Amino acid sequence: MLYLPQYYLFNRNKKYKTNTIMRKNALFLFVLFVGFTAFAQKTIPNLTLKNLQGKSVSLTELSKDKTLVFSFWATWCGPCVNELDAIAEQYEDLQDEKGFELIAVSVDDSRTKARVKPLVNGKDWDYQVLLDTNQEFKRKMNISTVPFVMIVKNGKIVYSHSGYTPGSEEELVEKFVEFKK
Repeated sequence: MLYLPQYYLFNRNKKYKTNTIMRKNALFLFVLFVGFTAFAQKTIPNLTLKNLQGKSVSLTELSKDKTLVFSFWATWCGPCVNELDAIAEQYEDLQDEKGFELIAVSVDDSRTKARVKPLVNGKDWDYQVLLDTNQEFKRKMNISTVPFVMIVKNGKIVYSHSGYTPGSEEELVEKFVEFKK
């Protein structure tokens, strides 16, 4: 039989109890955090962005009493441009039949923002395009990558999706119709 000094057994038991308590506290805090973030309703921040004509547009006024789609994109992002092209093909019909409205928010910085207007004009997109050159809107929405779309109803975000694969615009339209009701 192995004899251990009394203080070693005491310290070992105390260490075990401390680790158990710390694990329980960490688990509790994690569950609490997840619970609060899961039930938190994000809203559109009170920001003003410029459109391609240089006019200021208030995001809260824009999304007031409406359901619309914000699409975050950049000129250097191939999937972003592909997504906006795919929606553009059916945009006029979607507007007429379903009341679909898309706001394309360019996150190009000051170095690449000069490419936005020629690209939009060349593609002949009918979307309203806003410039988030300092990426404040993107940061406030905690968006890490583009393309990123979100559906906003009366200033509240009801759906969001990151990334693009061909055909995902159909799911976006279905979600839009679902939340527009």
